Amino acid sequence: MTIFGHELETQDVTAALTEEETQLAAPAKPALSASIGKIAACVASYLQAAPLALILGFFFLLPILMIAVVSFWDYDFAGLYPDFLAMNYTDTLGSWVTWKTYLNTLKYTAMVWGLTLVIGFWVAYFLAFHIRTTTMQMVLFLVCTVPFLTSNIIRMISWIPVLGRNGLVNSTLIEMGIIPAPIEWLLYSDFAVVLAMVHLNTLFMVTPIFNTLMRIDKSLIEAARDAGANGWQILWNVILPLAKPGIAIGSIFVVTLVMADFSTVQVMSGGQSASVALMMKNQMSLLQYPAAAANAVVLLIVVLLMVAAILRVVDIRKEL
Repeated sequence: MTIFGHELETQDVTAALTEEETQLAAPAKPALSASIGKIAACVASYLQAAPLALILGFFFLLPILMIAVVSFWDYDFAGLYPDFLAMNYTDTLGSWVTWKTYLNTLKYTAMVWGLTLVIGFWVAYFLAFHIRTTTMQMVLFLVCTVPFLTSNIIRMISWIPVLGRNGLVNSTLIEMGIIPAPIEWLLYSDFAVVLAMVHLNTLFMVTPIFNTLMRIDKSLIEAARDAGANGWQILWNVILPLAKPGIAIGSIFVVTLVMADFSTVQVMSGGQSASVALMMKNQMSLLQYPAAAANAVVLLIVVLLMVAAILRVVDIRKEL
């Protein structure tokens, strides 16, 4: 009996231990399932992003990488020679012509950015706050986009018969007796370059600012007016701070487009002025591809620094 009793006790203890182990092991299954689910979700997200990553890598990152590689090659009038030389960068950064060209390009960029910002903000402000109906707002906004139905080159060249020596402006001023002779600096000058660039790029400033202003809660303006603020105080303390993301996005568009523009500078200055992009275009026409690639890398770095400075000032994630 004693032996039989001990056997029963042993069986009870074994059963209790087995049951306890089963209870301890049971929560491991949901944890394992959760881990597998997380891994599957992570893999699925990577697979969804893979097509876009491949497209961007092939059409965006790979060309930039090739430009960076070619910028270290050697060359002469006969061809290109794969190598690893810093000659192209030393020639580029060690030339006063390059620095002068960069300063000239930055001058164009600053002037065009300032003018497009003023014009673009007031156009967007008028559309957002002075046009009452949404339908009329969209109609007027589409009117602003009509010039984009034609090529940039055509819109740029259209200024030549307007600003030329015998153009519309000079002819009108002479007939009205305001000036005795044609104004020479209207065309083939820095004035013509800046005017054409402002014409070509203002809409890139209007669009993001208009989008930002349309998101402003009108009750904030009413509250500021009820608090006794006048129109300029509302503009400076309410509207401008809330419009900063749109201004930053428009500034990035304008800065990058002007820094990379060469056709406007070449045509509207009559070959009397230069820009970095025009310098690269001339180098490529002379088959100096490594030198042009080095200039492209330097220009890319300068533009990225300018964009980074804009992003440090304004957080555009509020607009996204």
